[in-house]
Amino acid sequence: MSAIPCDPVILLSFLNTKLRDFYPDLDALCDDLEQDKTALTQKIAAIGYTYDSDKNQFI
Repeated sequence: MSAIPCDPVILLSFLNTKLRDFYPDLDALCDDLEQDKTALTQKIAAIGYTYDSDKNQFI
């Protein structure tokens, strides 16, 4: 499993950067980094952000 940030705010920045630069969508990111999509989205939702598939970022 890839090391990802634990802090939700840093995780948000990390994920949006990866989505912008390397992945066509959240599913591809989660598959490649071997992360649980539900767990990631819940952690980010806890700070008020949701994934927007049209923009391919958490907003």
